[in-house]
Order: sequence, then C-alpha cells, then structure tokens
Amino acid sequence: MAGATIGQRRPTIGEALRLARREAATYRGVWSWIATVDHKRIGMMYGVTAFAFFLMGGIEALVIRLQLATPNGGIVDPDQYNRLFTMHGTTMVFLVIMPLSAAFFNLLIPLMIGARDVAFPRLNAFSYWTFLAGGLFMSASFLTGNPGGTIFEGKLGAPDGGWFGYVPLTVISPGSGIDYWALGLLILGVSSMAGAFNFAVTIINMRAPGMTFFHMPLFVWMTLATSFLIIFAMPVITVALFQLLFDRLFDANFFNVAAGGTPLLWQHMFWLFGHPEVYILILPAMGIVSEILPTFSRKPLFGYPFVVFSGVAIAFMSWGVWAHHMYTTGLGAVANSAFGISTLLIAVPTGIKIFNWLGTLWGGSISLRTPLLFAAGFIAMFTIGGLTGVMHSIVPSDYQQQDTYFVVAPFHQVLVGVALFALFGGMYYWFPKFTGRLLNERLGQLHFWSMFIGFNVTFQPMMVLGLMGMPRRVATYPEGLGFGLWNMMATVGAFLIAASILAFIYNVIVSLRSKEWAEADPWDGRTLEWSIPSPPPPYNFAQIPQVHALDDFWHRKYVENERGEPVPVVAGGAQTAEEDEEAPGEHHDIHLPSPSYFPLIASLGPPVIAFGFIYDFALVAVGAVVLLFGLYGWALEPAAE
Repeated sequence: MAGATIGQRRPTIGEALRLARREAATYRGVWSWIATVDHKRIGMMYGVTAFAFFLMGGIEALVIRLQLATPNGGIVDPDQYNRLFTMHGTTMVFLVIMPLSAAFFNLLIPLMIGARDVAFPRLNAFSYWTFLAGGLFMSASFLTGNPGGTIFEGKLGAPDGGWFGYVPLTVISPGSGIDYWALGLLILGVSSMAGAFNFAVTIINMRAPGMTFFHMPLFVWMTLATSFLIIFAMPVITVALFQLLFDRLFDANFFNVAAGGTPLLWQHMFWLFGHPEVYILILPAMGIVSEILPTFSRKPLFGYPFVVFSGVAIAFMSWGVWAHHMYTTGLGAVANSAFGISTLLIAVPTGIKIFNWLGTLWGGSISLRTPLLFAAGFIAMFTIGGLTGVMHSIVPSDYQQQDTYFVVAPFHQVLVGVALFALFGGMYYWFPKFTGRLLNERLGQLHFWSMFIGFNVTFQPMMVLGLMGMPRRVATYPEGLGFGLWNMMATVGAFLIAASILAFIYNVIVSLRSKEWAEADPWDGRTLEWSIPSPPPPYNFAQIPQVHALDDFWHRKYVENERGEPVPVVAGGAQTAEEDEEAPGEHHDIHLPSPSYFPLIASLGPPVIAFGFIYDFALVAVGAVVLLFGLYGWALEPAAE
C-alpha cells in the first residue's frame, strides 16, 4: 500500500498513525471511516449499526412469537425465554430506536441550521464509538453470562431480568448477565450524554445568520427538546444502575429489605428516567413527520408555534407522570390520583400535535409517495396507542390491565410502531440526499403496506389477549384458555413485519446499485438541506446561508399569488445546488476538523473497565489507562490541519 513504509525501513508507531491519519484525510479506504469526524459519515455509521441491532432484536422477537404461537410451546425453555425477551426489549429501546434517532440528528441538524459541522466533531465520533462498544459489550453476554454453560452448549448468557430490571430479581440473578446489562447501559448512557450535549450546543450556537429559534425546522426543535431530556434523564438511571451493581458486586443494601433497603426505590428511579425516555424515543419521530407532511401536502406546517410549544410541553410534563407505571405498588389513593391527572393532562399537547398534522394535510396538494404513507401510518398508530394510553391513566382500569398483554400491545403500538413508522418515513425521505439515489417507489409501497398490515395483525390480537386475561412475561400457556388463535395471529403478523423489512433491505440494495442519480431537491423540499448537492460535500455549505424566514429554501423558490398558491420564482433558490457544485475550487478559506483516531481509542476504555468489574479488577486499571491515553491525545492534537 502506498505510504506503508518510510524509505526502506519499518515505520514507527507514531509515523504509522500519522500515515493512517493522512489517508483518512483523503476520504478513501477503511481508515477514512475509522478516523472520520464528519457528522454525515458518523450519522451513516449510527444508522447502519442500529439497523444491524434492529435485525438482531427482530430475530429475538420472532423466536418469542414462535414460542407463544401455540399452547405449551417448546421452542425455548423458560430461562432462555426470559433472556430473549430481556435482550429484545433492551435492544429495541437502547440499541435501535435511540441510535436511529441519533443517526438522523447527525445527518440533518448541521444541514438544517446552515452549519458546516456539529459543535464538537471529535466528541461526536466518541459518541458513536462508545455506542458501538456498549452494544457489543452487552451482546457479549450471550456468550459468557450464564453460569450453567456457554452459548455453544445451548446456554444463553444474556440478562434475564426484563428490560426494566426490577429488583430484587436482578440483584439475585445468577451469572453475570445482569452485570453485562447494567454496565452496558452505563456505557450507552455516556454515548447518549455526549451526543445530547453536542447537539444542544450545536443548535443553540451554530445556527446560520437570521435563523432565529422560530425560523428553525420542527425537527431541529424536537432534537433540542430530546437532547435536554437525555441530559436530565440519564443521570437518574445512572444512579440506579450503580446502586444495582453495588448490591450485586459489593453486597450493598440499597434494595435489600432485610437490611433496610427498598425495592420500590428502583421502580421510582427507573420510571423517573423511563417516562422521559418514552419521549426521547417519540419526539424525534414527531419531528421527522413534521418535516414530511408539509413537503408532500405542499403547505407549511399548520400551526407551527403550537406544534413547537406542544413538543416542549410534552418534554416538560413527561417528568410528572412516572408513577402511572406504579399504580399497583401501594402508593396510595392520593399519589395515584395525582399521577392519573398528570397523565391525562399530557394527552392535551399530544392531541394538539395530531390535529395540527391533520390540519397540514387538509386542503393540501397531496402526493401519496412512500414517505407520506409512513407519516400517515405514524399518525394512525400514534392515535390508537394514545387512546389506549388514556385508558391506562385511569387507575381502576389500570388495576385490571396491569401485567397483561393489554399493556404490551399499546406499549409496542406507541414505542415501536410510532417510532419505526416515522424513522422509515425519514429514511425514504432523506435517502436521496445522502446517497444520491431514490429508493424504488413500488418496493417502498410494498414495504409500507406489508408493515402496516403486519403491525396491526401482530398487536391488535394482543389487546384481545390482554382483555382475556393472558399475563405478560410468560414463556408458555396451557390449552383451553382460548389464547391459541390470537397468539397464532400475532405470530403471523410478526413474520409479515419481517417480510416487510426484507423488502426494505432489497430496496436499498437495488437502489444503491442503480445508475440513475436523484436530483439535489427531488421532493421540492422546504428546508436548507435540499439547497445543496446530493450527496452533500464534506463542508456542507460553500457559503453559510442567510436565513430570512421559516422554510427559507421554499421561499427562495416560490412566491404566493393572490389566491395563496405557490408560484415558482424564475431565478430562485433552485440554483443554489448548482452554484455549490462549483464551490470547492473557489473557497479556500473553509477549515474542517481533521480526522482523529483518538475518539475510538478513548471509547475502548469503558468496556475494558466494565469487563474488569465482572472478571478481574486489574482490567479496570487497564481500561482507565486506555481511556486516559485516548483523552490525552484527543486534547493535544490540533483542531484542524
């Protein structure tokens, strides 16, 4: 390989690292991805990695559904079932939906606000590599976490306490599966916090001239709200996880009733994090849908200020509803009533959003393309899930539904259905911006309809099962209870969802291999990312744009006639992309951050430290050295070369 030697001698480590860094700067080869600090590349890596975890979580779900398809299922034993559904829930929440949202944050936020990168590019890279390290560390529990043997002997070692980790079961769980789970979540929390601070600072400080807060796209607003939720929610679960680890590893007594501890403390801390976490997952989806609907209805977002304030209100009010997960724990009538009222109140800003989305579509020039179908599916799933959520907020009703499949169904309806429909809509919408290719429309519609039908065939029967009294978290059930038919329907629906995902993967492969390039602005978009070439250049904007209004790019292209209809401007913003294509040779004053391998090195420290807590405390020191070495090199290297 060119540059592999210095003269005729073997290069030193420092020389080899400098050579690798130089190769990364040319944007070629594997090193260009390993050392990249480009927010767009990091967003792509986030998306691909999260999608890989999505496939893993989906396989876990299919095994669970096969187990429950018929009475007395024997696909897996109860111990393996507990481990599968624990990892399925943990994977989908922390390794799929959160990082997929982070992928969109990385790809879009600088482009939407007219910036060349995020505020802290190396911290951004560190966030991704730490996410990958935490996900791989947690998944390693499958191999080694079971005291009864290894995965090669048919013994799954994954955690077995549910994604919610209720004590005292997680305190006394044998093996190291729960240790992997708790330590893995702590590593993932570091990644989430790094990303949240980065995007909050980026949005507050790096907006283009003229982009006031109320000129920001809705997706940027929802990203800002989500970032603050992460910043304040993650420390809560961090404290709880440290307490759990201290109970397990050092015989502390935070949750030991005999020594004065209380298991209820875990529930309070977990759900004080867990309900803001629901909106950490949903607010980005709301932002994506709020960008898709105006484009495909050719109207501005109806009631933009109300959608902004309702999103902020949801984020604020999410801190006052956590105990509606705990109605049956004996908190008392006063506490239950207070949290029941607060849960009903949070439905108000949620309803405002739904009516504003419908108002955006009403009277618009609708283009029924795949992104809009997924956005409409999001609204439908969100409405159904929201209505059942109102039912759960009523204390006597919740007493009957608690720990039945009637809770499982709306939980998936809201978290999985809402988030995934919006995320897939965003993938179809912004795919041409970052790849230069449009996804196939027929395959996209096949994907949507098979997923929409499969989703309802999967989770609507679960509502019936819950009303029939089927408890959740059971590995099997006897014959004669009437559960078999509905479980079989749910299993068929799950495999239909799996088929829809295969259609999406095939669509991506076919589209990437296509020789037909998409236009820079194929949807006639409204926001700044559509004003530059596709894929965007490394510097994003040759000249930082001057923003004059909400949906500024749309106003560069159109003016309204006397009837309020958009009329194209002959010499408008549509020329921006062509002008930008000539920019690289004309703008020599653009300075981008240099690629760096130190964020990757620093991210290797936390999992080594975590292995040390499980196996040998000497590894804690090794991991700390690796972490400090990465941070030291990171701090001393120049910002740009």
